[in-house]
Parts: sequence; structure tokens; C-alpha cells
Amino acid sequence: MLRRLQEVPRHLLVCEKSNFGHDKSRHRHLVQTHYHNYRVSFLIPECAILSRELKSLVMEMGPYYVVKNLPLHELITHEFINTFVKKGSCYALTYNTNIDEDNTVALLPNGKLILSLDKDTYEETGLQGHPSRYSGRKVMKFIVSIDLMDLSNNPDSKKYGRTSWSLKEKKPLKFDFLLARHNAEESTMMSYFSSYQIQEHQPKVALSTLRDLQCPVLQSNALSGEPEASCSAPELFDWLGAVFSNVDLNNEPSSFISTYCCPQPSTIVAKAHLCTITGFILPEKICLLLERLCHYFNEPKLAPWVTLSVQGFADSPVSWRENEHGFQKGGEHLYNFVIFNNQDYWLQMAVGANDDCPP
Repeated sequence: MLRRLQEVPRHLLVCEKSNFGHDKSRHRHLVQTHYHNYRVSFLIPECAILSRELKSLVMEMGPYYVVKNLPLHELITHEFINTFVKKGSCYALTYNTNIDEDNTVALLPNGKLILSLDKDTYEETGLQGHPSRYSGRKVMKFIVSIDLMDLSNNPDSKKYGRTSWSLKEKKPLKFDFLLARHNAEESTMMSYFSSYQIQEHQPKVALSTLRDLQCPVLQSNALSGEPEASCSAPELFDWLGAVFSNVDLNNEPSSFISTYCCPQPSTIVAKAHLCTITGFILPEKICLLLERLCHYFNEPKLAPWVTLSVQGFADSPVSWRENEHGFQKGGEHLYNFVIFNNQDYWLQMAVGANDDCPP
């Protein structure tokens, strides 16, 4: 039994407190460097209907595109780099690939192309990289980082020629890709990839009103919780997961599904609004949503706090910045803001076993 307990993969939750008005607050940087997001949820207690401004922002989180069987070498051509990468805020991620089994690729807005390749593919490409940090004794995965901006500055260099030859002729690779840009003409990407099977998508939005919701009592200065005063940040994190998953929190003795209940102290909220957005959601859009939620308290509200939760793609090769991401048994990398009416906030960041500590 002890041996089995030791095999449970570790999960890491980092919690910190700050204020949006502080000069050294890093909330914007953290959002901007978590590049590939598939779900955004926010919960507003004591709210039955979203404001017009907030609902309008929610409905404008797209578009993004799915391109089928796109050759990887298309992402390193001078035309692609000049059209999309050099103009900034271009994102791409392989779709329907498993990080622990398949080759996966991510394009970051800084122009870095990150390849997570199995051993055979890595050796066939001949590209320079390094073993995955999570390969174990027998290295089965390798990470290759290609700086597209550097390649574009030296179009006639041997490095560019070798990289292009490697991906176009020596080891051609094709993937289904998710692609998106911030502040760009919608027709540009559709026309650029018109020779491939490309579809435009809008994120899916689900709005719901939760009635008689038992909510934990929170105080902004009690991050770790204080007896009889405030729920702690880790307890809130678990509770939010239960709410987002529509788990019954009644803790009935006859229930064999869930015995989880709301942490104490708690209070009953007559109405709470839950919004969930699912798709390929850019950090720039999340920054706008976070800012709008901060302004939610510009006028007096019954709610003492609101939350904004963001989940990254489980099979992205990176989590924050260029930090390598793995899966093993979880694959999670996510963060949550608790925004208080005095502009204080809690920030919670969680990763699984195959990840570095969050930034």
C-alpha cells in the first residue's frame, strides 16, 4: 500500500496575493505568457444577468482557425514569417495530438516554433535539440526550438537552408493545426491557407445562472485562511473545480458519487452567474476580460469577489513562456484569479507532474 501511495503523481499549486494597482503586480505578464488556452470560466456571485459590456466582450473572443494536414514547413517559409510572425501575436498548436505519444508543435507569439518529437522523428529530421526533461532513463522525446525571427533575418544562411530542407524534404511532417491572430483581418488567414482545408470557428459560450449556491466566505488578506474568518485559497480552488464540473455539493449521506461539500465558513448566494468559453482563446482576449472584471466593482455590487479561471491545452508542448509541459496522468496547467472589490487579488497557478514550478 505504501508503494502505491508513493506512485501518485505530484500536483503543484502556487498561491499568491497582490493588488491590480501595484506597480510590481505581474498579473498581465502572467496572462500574456500562458499562450495556448482552451477554456476560460468566470463566476460572479450575486449576479443573475451579465452586463451588456461584459456579454459583448465574451461574444468577441474569436475567431480561430483549424487547418487540416498542414505541412510543418509552411510555418517556416519567408512568406508566412513576414505575413504573420513578424507582425506579432500569431499562435499555432497541433490539434488531436497527444504530447506523451505523438509529435506536437506550438508556435509562440515571440516567433519561437517549439517541436516535441519522438526519438525516431527527431533523429530523422537531423535538427538540433535536447532530450525532454521528463523522458526518464530511456530518452524517448526531444525538444527542438526554432527561432523564426532569427531565420528570417538570415534568409540565405546555411541554418535556414538546412532547417527548410529537413522539414520539407528529409522528414516532411503534417499536422492538423489550430491557428489564431490578435487584431488581424479575419480574411487574411483564410486566404493565405486557401489551398488547404481550413475552417473558421468561434469559441463556444455557455451562460448559466446558479441558484441558492453555497459559496465560501473569502477575505482578501487571508490567503492561507484563518479559522472562522475566511476560506483558504487552496480550499477555494477545489470548490471552484466542483462548481465548474457541476458537482453536487450537498454531501448527502446516501450519495455514492460525491461527498464533497463547500468549505467553511460559507454563505448561501441567491443567484450566481457562471460563464464558460471554450475554443482556442488568445491571451490578449483574456487580458481584456480580466480588465473588464476588475472594473466590475466600479459601481457598488453585492458580490465581494469574482473569479476568472483559465485552462491550458493538456497536450501543448509548453505551459508558461517556453517551459516544457508534459502529461503523464494529468496534463493540467491552469491559473485562477480571485478579484476582490478593493482590487486585491489572489492568483492560483496549478501544474501536474511533468512541469516546472509556475513562474
